[in-house]
Amino acid sequence: MTSLLDTIKDPADLRRLPRAQLQSVADELRACVLDNVARTGGHLSSNLGTVELTVALHYVFNTPHDRLVWDVGHQTYPHKILTGRRERMPTLRQLGGLSGFPQRAESEYDTFGTAHSSTSISAALGMAVAARQKGESRHAVAIIGDGAMTAGMAFEALNNAGVEDCNLLVILNDNDMSISPPVGALNRYLAQLMSGQFYSAAKNVGKNVLKVAPPLFELAKRLEEHAKGMVVPATLFEKFGFNYVGPIDGHDLESLIPTLENIKHLKGPQFLHVVTKKGQGYKLAEADPVAYHGPGKFDPAVGLVPPAAAPKPTFTQVFGHWLCDMAEKDQRLVGITPAMREGSGMVEFEKRFPGRYYDVGIAEQHAVTFAAGLACEGLKPVVAIYSTFLQRAYDQLIHDVAIQNLPVVFALDRAGLVGADGATHAGAYDVPYLRCIPNVSIACPADERECRQLLSSAFEQDHPVAVRYPRGAGAGVATEPGLAGLPFGKGEIRRVRQGVPEGACKGIAILAFGTLLYPALQAAEKLNATVVNMRWAKPLDVELLLKVAAEHEALVTVEEGALMGGAGSAVGEALNAAGVLKPLLQLGLPDVFIEHGDPVKLLAMQGLDASGIEKSIVNRFPVLVAPAQFALKSVA
Repeated sequence: MTSLLDTIKDPADLRRLPRAQLQSVADELRACVLDNVARTGGHLSSNLGTVELTVALHYVFNTPHDRLVWDVGHQTYPHKILTGRRERMPTLRQLGGLSGFPQRAESEYDTFGTAHSSTSISAALGMAVAARQKGESRHAVAIIGDGAMTAGMAFEALNNAGVEDCNLLVILNDNDMSISPPVGALNRYLAQLMSGQFYSAAKNVGKNVLKVAPPLFELAKRLEEHAKGMVVPATLFEKFGFNYVGPIDGHDLESLIPTLENIKHLKGPQFLHVVTKKGQGYKLAEADPVAYHGPGKFDPAVGLVPPAAAPKPTFTQVFGHWLCDMAEKDQRLVGITPAMREGSGMVEFEKRFPGRYYDVGIAEQHAVTFAAGLACEGLKPVVAIYSTFLQRAYDQLIHDVAIQNLPVVFALDRAGLVGADGATHAGAYDVPYLRCIPNVSIACPADERECRQLLSSAFEQDHPVAVRYPRGAGAGVATEPGLAGLPFGKGEIRRVRQGVPEGACKGIAILAFGTLLYPALQAAEKLNATVVNMRWAKPLDVELLLKVAAEHEALVTVEEGALMGGAGSAVGEALNAAGVLKPLLQLGLPDVFIEHGDPVKLLAMQGLDASGIEKSIVNRFPVLVAPAQFALKSVA
């Protein structure tokens, strides 16, 4: 039943409702979120936890004139539903459909596009300062989770905001849960003190007892203001220049709305602490918010069903198994993750090697420099991090790891297109941004077996090495026991062009980097082309490259990464340095941000499936393409 929700086309409709009906709106909104996520998959626990807060914010503030800035953005499904996008929710995270995160191009209510952590306070402060500078009366509200508060950027923004005379409200959504369980001394401080149970109980008891004696009550109030920093976090945020309010129940509209209305009339930076529960209102998600953080399609009446045994392991699982096996062999190995234990495949490693497992929280910069410090003392750190998140630690990667030439292994998960999470999570840029850094090498495994082997190769080196691999499963090539690596910086010929006399310069060679080797092989069967599995984007196997160039009339590079500055560019640079003039077609991701959708479809749209590769080659080199009229064979 969505009788009230049916009447709400935008927040103005919500604001016309009597306050007594808002809890019913929240109940319908929660059911709507659950129903849609069950149909499409997406983020669930975080969205169920922000329903009442979303209702209260749009009810109290004059959105979109007043700006709401959501941190990370994976808790904005209720916000999307209330801001005119309810009818499009069945398209959530699908090609051409709604994004799973706020997008400025999608709605005027999405005031700031986001999908990475800890940016909201900086952005909202910028909006608040802009309003002051332009003489406009508007509020800017940043909604940030407790996990995101562990990132240094959040405190950089707080430090700046405290000295600016502008109307900024920071709401800390304290749900004691990021994607992985939050960690660190700051989180312990927040968890112990910001729950406010002792403080709230003591304050309420004191008020009830001392109200009968007004002078004592006033004295108690003064003592409370002096001492509350010992039991609540007010002191911490007030030292930044904020007026601290809270904690209050983030699911109680009778507390939320009056508090927000009062704060709205206060001047200067305000800090409101609300306590919520991830998965609120859906018992299965409340009990296991991690499992329901980003589920696929499921039946809400049944809940998540354990999947049948997968026909082939994912690259993430391959990495997790390798990490445990290598840690068993080499006591120097330590594993580091910036708050992505589950996503990076480190659950088993933490269980088996708890003393060598480090979750540093949402702090990518710290993760990289922490690894550098470990490497300085003779340990062998492996930083498991998504390609898109390593971008956040680029300065540390250069200054703290590469310049000092420290042997840190970067296991780059989610390289290439990631599908439903869209442009913000795509690992499209790691080859260009790593390739230009001296001392850094880049391995591009083509399948599961090579992923394990190249991780071992990377671990053997005495300098920084990144191993990039995509989300999900690969070609299904079984891994082998043992920890033997592959030759450093060397590729292999996987298929040779048939019917050509030895030593003759004929036809086309496709140089594949990473998992696109397999669609390249399919295209080559139809085109009778040579296929080279390059394996390394840096260092290139120049000896093999020049040999192949001498034996073919044209070269084609294929990669699931940005073309500009990518592996194909490296091939062109190497040919130019050797004085070799050869037609070169580079296939990869174009100079645009590729939005969310099914990754298979997205690759096909970029011409990076077998038929797309074939078509691009035929269009570029029609006279060099021979029909598959030979008895073709592959080279293992």
